[in-house]
Amino acid sequence: MIYTITLDEMEFKAYHGCYDLEKLVGNRFLVSISLDAELDEAAHADDVTKTINYLRVYAIVAECMKQKSDILENVTLRIIEALYAEFPLLRHVRATVSKLAPPLGGKIRKVSVTLCR
Repeated sequence: MIYTITLDEMEFKAYHGCYDLEKLVGNRFLVSISLDAELDEAAHADDVTKTINYLRVYAIVAECMKQKSDILENVTLRIIEALYAEFPLLRHVRATVSKLAPPLGGKIRKVSVTLCR
């Protein structure tokens, strides 16, 4: 069976963006991750070592968010690649990176990029 693990709206301060001011002062970002994996063995054994460790997922995302990027597409791809490299049990990953209150010249809550692999 396929299990889905979701870490929803992890919040980070980061320095992603095309504009010099964004790279200097930073912005707030939300990251949501959905991980599909075959985890029957972990579920039956009730064994955390056989599943996808949520703390490790958070740490990987946090590390990826520390690396500056001009565009959200790059950040999102980096997160997905890092998760696949760490967890061979993964079958499908959906990652959404959102920049809160982006500097677009008007009032907007957020802009997001989603990548599925």
